[in-house]
Amino acid sequence: MFSTLLIAFASATLALAHGGVTSYTIAGTNYTGWSPYNSASDQTSIERPYSSFNPILDAADPTIHCNDAGTAGPHQLTAEVKAGSKITAYWSQWTHKEGPVTVYMASCGSSCSSVNSASVSWFKIAETGLVSGTLGNGVWGNTGVFDTLKYDAVIPAALADGEYLIRHELLALHQANTPQFYPECAQLKITGGGGKTPSGSYLAKLPGAYKMSDPGVTVDIYSTAAQTQTNYTVPGPAVWTGA
Repeated sequence: MFSTLLIAFASATLALAHGGVTSYTIAGTNYTGWSPYNSASDQTSIERPYSSFNPILDAADPTIHCNDAGTAGPHQLTAEVKAGSKITAYWSQWTHKEGPVTVYMASCGSSCSSVNSASVSWFKIAETGLVSGTLGNGVWGNTGVFDTLKYDAVIPAALADGEYLIRHELLALHQANTPQFYPECAQLKITGGGGKTPSGSYLAKLPGAYKMSDPGVTVDIYSTAAQTQTNYTVPGPAVWTGA
């Protein structure tokens, strides 16, 4: 009995130490997100299933696309949204101030529910890295999420209509040279768009968009150099705005 309680306490403590997207507001409409510790069969959400609030520790991890096996949920929904609209992702908890926030999208073709998120090509629509200060003592994108438990992005107005995955990722850099990735995905149907799609260097696979050796991924924010360094390159491709 004691060991069971100890395991349960340890699991709860680990969950409280991290986090994941738990809801969205899109163009003023609220959408319930995924609850990783509840039964999948009881959940209806625009968010793809993900396994836990725990981090992914390797940029090459096969689940880094959406923190799951890549498939839609048993009662998967897709939110219809007009291009140019704001999407706000919310976290129920977050404890790490250091690191960047990125938002990616990927075209699914006619339907996202039948698409594995490991197979699509991703493009970045928003990022917030080091806002001010130094690597060792600065304000980051994650600082904003820590303070408000939300992050705003805008669906590019120029984007072509169709179904897309949207992916929010927090990269926590609070442990020296041990990056922690927290990605979650949801399904959108874009309408009223400008007919454009990104190509070339704007597109990347996940895994593949970045690697552990990238200077923005494996960082020691406690090093002597980091205390005066004011430049930081957010991992992954450049942001596509459609301009």
